[in-house]
Amino acid sequence: MIGRLRGTLLAKQAPVLLVDVGGVGYELEAPMSTFYQLPAEGSVITLHTHLVVREDAHLLYGFATENERKLFRSLIKVNGVGAKLALTILSGISADDFARCIQGNDSATLVRLPGIGKKTAERLIVEMRDRVDDWLEGATLSLPSVTVPGGAYSVMDPAREAMSALIALGYKPQEASRMVNGVDASGKSSEEIIRAALQSAVQ
Repeated sequence: MIGRLRGTLLAKQAPVLLVDVGGVGYELEAPMSTFYQLPAEGSVITLHTHLVVREDAHLLYGFATENERKLFRSLIKVNGVGAKLALTILSGISADDFARCIQGNDSATLVRLPGIGKKTAERLIVEMRDRVDDWLEGATLSLPSVTVPGGAYSVMDPAREAMSALIALGYKPQEASRMVNGVDASGKSSEEIIRAALQSAVQ
């Protein structure tokens, strides 16, 4: 089991990032909550990881904090919620807002996330109620360990990159296009566009 990685961030294109650890490039998927905290390419980062082993692939997921990983692991224990949907949930709503939805029986907000229907939302509320309480007791905000050697990071066409990320997170192409077009993308990075688009989607 790979539980933690520390290495150089080689590339990041949400929701996928590539980290070099001792000459080996690890490809991981990460929620947008982690992407918002990532430094420039060329920086040294530390990520908490979760490995999913399938017959056709070994999938590695990375998280900026241990508490993010704990919440992810709690989500994938819910019947009908796999790793991809758990990643979508963590990307589309903040952990605190998600906890409020669970505690307040707010299924209406949850169904606005891609891949979550009414039955899944209700199942999340029932099965996650005790787990969210346990998670909140130990939840703390922390940033990933970062060392920046001075490398520059530039993004070509942030809006297009943001739309690709939303599609990878489960949104339909037309919906992703509408969400990005509804955001003022002037001067914004792809992560900032995605954040604004996701915030508008659950309002």
